[in-house]
Amino acid sequence: MSLEGQLLDRKSLRAISGRTANWDEIAKDCIAFANATGGRLQIGIENEQSHPPAGQQIPPELPDILRRRISEKTVNVVVLVDVVTTPGGGQYLDVVIPRSVAVASTTDGRYFIRVADQSKPVTGDDIMRLASDRSALPWESQTTLKISRDDVDVTKQGCLLQGFRTSDRVKDFVKEKTDAELIDHYQLTQGNFLTNLGVLCIGHAYHRSLLATAPVVQLIKYDELGQKVNKLAWDDHTLSPIELIEAIWQQVPDFKEHYELPEGLYRQNIPAFDEVVIRELLVNAFVHRPYTQRGDIFLNLSPDRLEVVNPGLLPIGVTPTNILHTTVRRNEHLARIFHDLKLMEREGSGFDKIFEVLLSQGRPAPEVKEIHDRVVVTVKRRISKPEVIDFIASADQTYHLTQRERIALGLLVQQDSLAARELVAALELPGPDSLGPWLKRLLAWQLVRSTGRTKAVRYFVDAGLMRSLKFTSVTTLTRIEPHRLLALILEDLKRYPGSAISDVHQRIGKEIHPKQLKRGIDELVGSGMVRFEGDKRWRRYSATT
Repeated sequence: MSLEGQLLDRKSLRAISGRTANWDEIAKDCIAFANATGGRLQIGIENEQSHPPAGQQIPPELPDILRRRISEKTVNVVVLVDVVTTPGGGQYLDVVIPRSVAVASTTDGRYFIRVADQSKPVTGDDIMRLASDRSALPWESQTTLKISRDDVDVTKQGCLLQGFRTSDRVKDFVKEKTDAELIDHYQLTQGNFLTNLGVLCIGHAYHRSLLATAPVVQLIKYDELGQKVNKLAWDDHTLSPIELIEAIWQQVPDFKEHYELPEGLYRQNIPAFDEVVIRELLVNAFVHRPYTQRGDIFLNLSPDRLEVVNPGLLPIGVTPTNILHTTVRRNEHLARIFHDLKLMEREGSGFDKIFEVLLSQGRPAPEVKEIHDRVVVTVKRRISKPEVIDFIASADQTYHLTQRERIALGLLVQQDSLAARELVAALELPGPDSLGPWLKRLLAWQLVRSTGRTKAVRYFVDAGLMRSLKFTSVTTLTRIEPHRLLALILEDLKRYPGSAISDVHQRIGKEIHPKQLKRGIDELVGSGMVRFEGDKRWRRYSATT
């Protein structure tokens, strides 16, 4: 079963039974799901569990009671209730809440929306935003232009279908659909017409231009004095949003510039703008913008930073202070296409990946601001602390850090120290008690140290440790990057020509998987950098230069 989150919540049977029943809480969750993209309540499954207690039985009258009470307490909410019996004999109520056709609320005028795994209240001006964004049919699924489903760009359609059928994120039963069925599956058509989403992805340029809100991107380059020195525009609507990402990445020369770091454990070139960061920023701009609002996407490129300016405000429930953890899919069908084509990390914001990459490269975390009717995301170009790169790379190889640990470590190594409240704010957490998953293992390994107690506790990375890169654990090469493994193999064979593959394995590190080593040697042989003599068990390898 899925974990609780944007589309699923679980409640104990006590939530709707006897004296412990809390119908207001159930109504709140139903309203929140209805105002988002729909969802499911599984009532009868305890917290942290995936199945109901063995032998648990649902009273026959309970489904009707649930339908009646939700109807009494809510407006514009529909619930579809079913009793599910698991293989273990336990039963639970499966409550499906479809997306509402109008704004849902309590009967006394309170509004909620689902944000990640919580049902958040909607108040003030956000109620008007919710109402204005709301329609019986999402913008993606509307057939505004009444374009025939047969009037498509054949090349774009073929590339898109091929992308779905070759993606390991698309289930086999979906890949087996016919072309027409696959187009329907991804909501690109509605009956005999292309949806707005279909026009965006597989329509002709002229039809895209008629949509009025199809993405137009302008890149403006500024010099040190803030004067405009260059401009690139993707405004002829010849490219779909999927194609725009690749075009922008390839056509902006500044995105290919690198900084050379002459010292450190890993001598390497660091990109001025990391490809992962740029692509995630573009994906966010396309997937999370409100397509009911006009406005170009601006990429403002300065010598020290890149600003991505997207029309429209953040989705309701998402703020600049919770964007690292909060997921709201404004255009869920476009998000699914980007996800299945592996153009985005997952069906979320991708900001956790942006944080991880920037902090691991010695750069500050991204800045997110809402200004009037637009969102501005700023990423810094220059590396403030080059030594951070080697430190985090070495720590990661030694301890196999999680994404959260890399983010926390990246924040701390860029500061002399951070108070608990400062670290909580930087990680956008509710309080110090939430720091455990981010810091527990780092403290145990003494990568991070602390001083003070309770509210006065501060966290820091020992400067001596950072300079020495000497960790108490044994460094492992199990996650060595492919290009570094090739360099290691080649250096070994230059020193020890005529070596068997087992000899190389013994010398460079037995923790490297034999198949990974064999693939590396075969790649070097294929490129002509390594030659061999003999066959099978008697094969011996040498560097050619």
